[in-house]
Amino acid sequence: MSKLGNLGARLHRGEVGYDFVGNRKIWYGISILITITAILGLTVRGLNMGIEFQGGAVFTTPSTSVSVSQAEKYAEEASGHDAIVQKLGSGGLRVQIAGVDTGKSDQIKAELSKDLKVDPEKINADLVGPSWGEQIASKAWQGLVIFMILVVIYLAIAFEWRMAVAALVALIHDITITVGIYALVGFEVTPGTVIGLLTILGYSLYDTVVVFDSLKEQTKDLTKQTRWTYSDVANRSINSTLVRSINTTVVALLPVAGLLFIGGGVLGAGTLNDISLSLFVGLAAGAYSSIFIATPLVADLKEREPQMKALRKRVLAKRAQAAAKGEGAEAVGESYGEPDDAAPAVVGPRNQPASRNRGRGRPSGKRR
Repeated sequence: MSKLGNLGARLHRGEVGYDFVGNRKIWYGISILITITAILGLTVRGLNMGIEFQGGAVFTTPSTSVSVSQAEKYAEEASGHDAIVQKLGSGGLRVQIAGVDTGKSDQIKAELSKDLKVDPEKINADLVGPSWGEQIASKAWQGLVIFMILVVIYLAIAFEWRMAVAALVALIHDITITVGIYALVGFEVTPGTVIGLLTILGYSLYDTVVVFDSLKEQTKDLTKQTRWTYSDVANRSINSTLVRSINTTVVALLPVAGLLFIGGGVLGAGTLNDISLSLFVGLAAGAYSSIFIATPLVADLKEREPQMKALRKRVLAKRAQAAAKGEGAEAVGESYGEPDDAAPAVVGPRNQPASRNRGRGRPSGKRR
């Protein structure tokens, strides 16, 4: 078995682990800092909306020797607006100018043909009205809101409302970070970006539901024992699915990284940046929120319940009593009739091998 596979097996059995829930305030602080940075980016710089959202014109030229930088200069002089120019595989140029109406597009087309030294009849002009862009933006927001509502309803039915709230917070966290990155780097927001955002929400939700399903299974009849608190079991659930979440995220990120860094960066296919950046940032943020935000937040909400507060009080009392006797965590479970095969939920190796516990001959189902 590989080292990673062996680590995953040990994490699943509870032999090793990391206290994600216990250190949740650190992760909350990091998320708040990142979110504030993203909001500042949106406030100060704003989003670079494509012509699909704000209207404009796209001119596609035949092959020309004019450079991209020079073509941008010509387009800005002809239109009086900022222009985005991309080199096409055919050797032609794609000139995108926002805020251009039908009357002015013919004039810009004529001036571009002179500056670029191409036949004006071979320049293709596509116009997008601002009203169409508003409809696209409105539909995008409607789709996002409907998606969120359905997610909350499903999770509330399949699990419970606390998990639905935690998942919703994680999804909003992912969207905010992704949109903030777009504002900070200045990438253009297109319909492809919207598609990318909706896609990453599905990935983020998948990782979150995997942990929630494990947590739901392990917390059945939790109040009938006095060995582990809800936070302990929540931490165990994260650790038991940690390697799976990492593997899923890495496998998803590799092709997206190829699109973003090789396709968009090295090969200069700028149109790939629209969707690849949202996917790359969103997948990474989704994996982070599933592990460090969603489940710790569920634990916080559950620990506020009276029965969970009472359970925590009993567990801590038993641990304090065991510590006073010089006994470890395994002895707590042994002394108070807990299952012998229950695995630790927090960090570190087991204090005693399970075989030693099974050989003590304690009467079944009786408490001392």
